[in-house]
Amino acid sequence: MSQANTTFSLGNKTVNRLGYGAMRLAGPGIYGPPADPAGALAVLRTAVESGVNHIDTSDFYGPHVTNQLIREALHPYREDLLIATKIGARRGTDASWLPAFSAAELTQAVHDNLLNLGLDVLDVVNLRIMIDPMQPAEGSIEEALTVLAGLQQQGLVRHIGLSNVTPLQVAQGRSICDIVCVQNQYNLAHRNDDALITELARDNIAYVPFFPLGGFSPLQSATLSEVATRLHATPLQVALAWLLRRSPNILLIPGTSSVAHLRENLVAGALILPDDAAAALDSMAGTGTSAAAH
Repeated sequence: MSQANTTFSLGNKTVNRLGYGAMRLAGPGIYGPPADPAGALAVLRTAVESGVNHIDTSDFYGPHVTNQLIREALHPYREDLLIATKIGARRGTDASWLPAFSAAELTQAVHDNLLNLGLDVLDVVNLRIMIDPMQPAEGSIEEALTVLAGLQQQGLVRHIGLSNVTPLQVAQGRSICDIVCVQNQYNLAHRNDDALITELARDNIAYVPFFPLGGFSPLQSATLSEVATRLHATPLQVALAWLLRRSPNILLIPGTSSVAHLRENLVAGALILPDDAAAALDSMAGTGTSAAAH
């Protein structure tokens, strides 16, 4: 990647800012096995061969499916590979997403991640806040985060992050333990975290946007399409390049189950946005661009 600031620190490792999110490797609705297991393994191996050294996953994807695929495809892991996972939710038998915030559930989740990934210690564990499954909602995270910090002290977790959180919860979390990253929804159309990103960048804390391309309803905008046409790129490549330009602490984890789409996403790392194109994209916020909720 030729873009400036192509790496950033995450925990005790330096990672390429364009990573990979494994969520879409599970079956429909992120539940059950993939239709093409061999294709899923190929995506993971191609990602690492292409320079990706930050993979985002969770044992509640499937459940267990994506972690088991990661282990099959990549174990034993390269020394520079960082695998970040998340806990705080579980799947119902109807594929629903349910909070899993008790001490027993959080502890079991860490052990399940260790088992299915084939690790003795997890690089980064994000505590996913499920007060409102669809969006951040205020509420104390002290009890759950204290449990996770205890698992860190036991040597099962190297670093802790937060997911689906408000700025107040980030502040509370940072008062309890070191926080190395925040993972919230953020993209061209959904920019509620602008101030938080700036604050975290000042303190060298990574910000990892989920749904960087809009999630299950991909970003759509005439402005985005026009910029992409001018730069001989796809709209989604431009959306990723805008995020990389937005702040040096942003780490991207676009997900796909296709090797071709993976390669297309990785091209965004070398896409340089001219100032006028970036300004046009900056003006998109609040103009009706569509993006899915998480």
